[in-house]
Amino acid sequence: MIKLSSICKSYRVGKEDVPILKDIDLTIEKGEFVAIMGPSGSGKSTLMNILGCLDKPSSGEYTLDQQNMLSSKESFLADIRNRSIGFVFQTFHLMPRLTAQQNVEMPLIYSGVKKKVRREKAKEVLEKVGLEERLKFKPSSLSGGQKQRVAIARALVNEPAFILADEPTGALDTKTSEQVLALFTELNREGITIVMITHDREVAEKADRIIFIRDGELFREEKGELVHA
Repeated sequence: MIKLSSICKSYRVGKEDVPILKDIDLTIEKGEFVAIMGPSGSGKSTLMNILGCLDKPSSGEYTLDQQNMLSSKESFLADIRNRSIGFVFQTFHLMPRLTAQQNVEMPLIYSGVKKKVRREKAKEVLEKVGLEERLKFKPSSLSGGQKQRVAIARALVNEPAFILADEPTGALDTKTSEQVLALFTELNREGITIVMITHDREVAEKADRIIFIRDGELFREEKGELVHA
């Protein structure tokens, strides 16, 4: 479903090209729950941006459901970001003046869904994440865990090909983090593909597969040691 081949990414600093990602090969099948784990500066944010069609690599190939993302026009990529990728961020990125239901409706507005339909669909996914009694609450009246559930509902509302979660528990306490991770596990069991970016080993271990990134290269763990993936 997700396939990266020989992905490289460099940034120009002065007169030099500084490599961030180095010859990345990665395949994630439909229905997997994968964690990509690495420390700050490892390249995981750059990799996330490429997976989310927010940035393009310097070279290589990226296909999503057999569609070439790198040769596509920006208008097509914008549509992919809205319809095919559900984003969940550490800081929630909710609109403070909108209710939980209105926040979840936003991707549907961009998709041209009629008002009555999008209200019902937003309500449905908020019920799915256990927030049926918080539909009319604004973010300032919600706990951190509830805000993240709204963000997850927003990511789900367009029935995306996969959810890309960037440090989804980074702003949460331990108990709330466990609840959010349990929700991801439940969603994955229902068949939703999840790619989770994290620096936390305990969080990463909730996934079915952990991919490690160090200095722009991918590794897997074998017998307690990291080897090139």
